[in-house]
Amino acid sequence: MPKQKDLKRLVRSRMKKTGEAYTAARLQLVRRKETVPDYARVAGMSDASVSRRTGRSWREWVTLLDAAGAAEKPHRKIVSLVSSHGVGGWWSQTVTVGYERIRGLRERGQRRGGGYEATKSRTFPVPVETLFEAFAVARRRGRWLPVKVAVKSATRPKRMRMVWKDGTRVVLGFYPKGESRSSVAIAHENLPDRAASEAMKTAWAAYFDRLGQLLS
Repeated sequence: MPKQKDLKRLVRSRMKKTGEAYTAARLQLVRRKETVPDYARVAGMSDASVSRRTGRSWREWVTLLDAAGAAEKPHRKIVSLVSSHGVGGWWSQTVTVGYERIRGLRERGQRRGGGYEATKSRTFPVPVETLFEAFAVARRRGRWLPVKVAVKSATRPKRMRMVWKDGTRVVLGFYPKGESRSSVAIAHENLPDRAASEAMKTAWAAYFDRLGQLLS
């Protein structure tokens, strides 16, 4: 809510434009302030994080993407549009997914096509090559991931695709954060419903905890 002095100034300005009485003008301004949507809550990412990583708040992204007609575009086109503003790959996906949630194009854990996925990321205190090997080498992977998977493709030390024991897919991206830190971001796709998405997200958090213990 604006400070009292600022609110009075806004009320008087509205009165001049609309001819409303003071009480009516004030009521409209208060209602408008109270009904501002909580974009960060719907998107699933705080304003502070998205602003720090992309240079724009959720409100700024929504305004920009709405102006470009993004709500009518497929997912990949929105990702390209976000990326064209100097945003890296993982954060372009994050902004796109958040925007799609805000505009009702998908719910939490749901893909645009109607299926569900679980996403998770974690930063570890090791170089990106070491982190990549922890996923790529079966013997090392087996020390922290108690699930049988098949690695279908890999580009060292950037990305990987796995098939889970139940046939669902896992897409992974690896990102250096200096010489001694790196992060991994996963998207576990083709899950049957939101409950499965939430359960798998919790499972990946536990897997990352075990990996962190091995790498620390």
